[in-house]
Amino acid sequence: MYPKQLLPLTGDKTMLQQTAQRLDGMSGTSGECMVVCNEAHRFLVAEQMRDMGLECEIVLEPEGRNTAPAVALAAFLALEKDKDTMLLVMPADHVIKDVDAFQAAVGRGMVAADDDKLVTFGIVPTRPETGYGYIQATPDGDRPVAVTSFVEKPDLKTAESYVNGGEHFWNSGMFLFRASAYLLALEEFAPDMYSACRDSIKERVDDDDFVRPDKDAFLACPTDSIDYAVMEKTEAAVMVPLDAGWSDVGSWASLHDVRQQDEDGNTIDGDVVIHKCKRSFIQAESRLVTVVGLDDVIVIETKDATLVASKDNAQDVKAIVDQLKEEDREETRLHRQVFRPWGSYDSLENADGFQVKRLIVKPGGVLSLQKHAHRAEHWVVVRGKAQITKNDDVFEMGVNESTYIAVGDVHRIANPFDEDVHIIEVQCGDYLGEDDIVRLEDDYGREGTNT
Repeated sequence: MYPKQLLPLTGDKTMLQQTAQRLDGMSGTSGECMVVCNEAHRFLVAEQMRDMGLECEIVLEPEGRNTAPAVALAAFLALEKDKDTMLLVMPADHVIKDVDAFQAAVGRGMVAADDDKLVTFGIVPTRPETGYGYIQATPDGDRPVAVTSFVEKPDLKTAESYVNGGEHFWNSGMFLFRASAYLLALEEFAPDMYSACRDSIKERVDDDDFVRPDKDAFLACPTDSIDYAVMEKTEAAVMVPLDAGWSDVGSWASLHDVRQQDEDGNTIDGDVVIHKCKRSFIQAESRLVTVVGLDDVIVIETKDATLVASKDNAQDVKAIVDQLKEEDREETRLHRQVFRPWGSYDSLENADGFQVKRLIVKPGGVLSLQKHAHRAEHWVVVRGKAQITKNDDVFEMGVNESTYIAVGDVHRIANPFDEDVHIIEVQCGDYLGEDDIVRLEDDYGREGTNT
């Protein structure tokens, strides 16, 4: 399954797209965006940003090192363009219902950040929540105030005292500061992290769509959050109260709480039929899902896998993921639908000796000029039109037309036309792995690679 940030869980747009959209029309912002993500999701992130009409700089973190190093990479890059650059750091898995209130809070934070303060946003609590960390600060209306302390997730009795006391706010994990101010604090409080991120950006590789920090330098970086590495140690930390219908969608159960529900408390999405169910979250992505006589359950169906869990144990899905990784299951490495810079492919059937895929090549998309050592391919166009290269021949194929690519043939698909082309590809051979590719030419800087 894809991470929740890349899924449309609370509307027509993905959570990443909703996060980027939150700054639409806000004064005082440049409109520039930067996304820090991992290698595996780079093409999907790029496609989602293009769908929004945004040209984002996409930074491929060599390995997860928590939030402090990820933001440091972004800060070093931003400083190369403008020494006064201000960064608004937004996790891409939050729900914010009142965008106007959010933008107003960011505007108030800019005043403090302009004075080289490190701003965080404290959510005005609506209940004694034990699943969030807290920020302690003495409020002064909606103005920025100094942070007294950061507090770990409390027990219920302590959380109740926090809410009743009026000086504790949920820790949103959102920040606003000048890139230079953040890096100055990072150099003071986490010098090893500062040096590793600086060197990683200095030795980076830039291609057309992505920024690739140097892996060896980055792997010397400690793992830590912004809170631990900087905010808990600096005297420059300030908090802006935020009351904007915020939710950290940390589990399927919490997502159920923020989605529209029917008269029985059920949230239904996709092709779903239920009978005698209450207070459940049921989502179908690719097929009919039916549920009978179950209350307080989570059922999530995707092209990759299906999850069924009680709401009380929904957080334990991480244990299942860990188990699948220990068993080296393919589902932890590959998605059925895989995005590429030219479009995507969907694995429809996979068995011993053959595989069936649907390729979608967008207008202007061009696959690499390549050949295979172990498999042959049969292509049938089912929608649109494609330009095919096969050895020395270049020709067009339309709907119901097909061609055969033998083992070792040099081949390529291109779409110089105005609509997507859909091609059914049947692979046959003794090995069908994605690394059976020899790229001879590539428009996206992947020449010589095999994945």
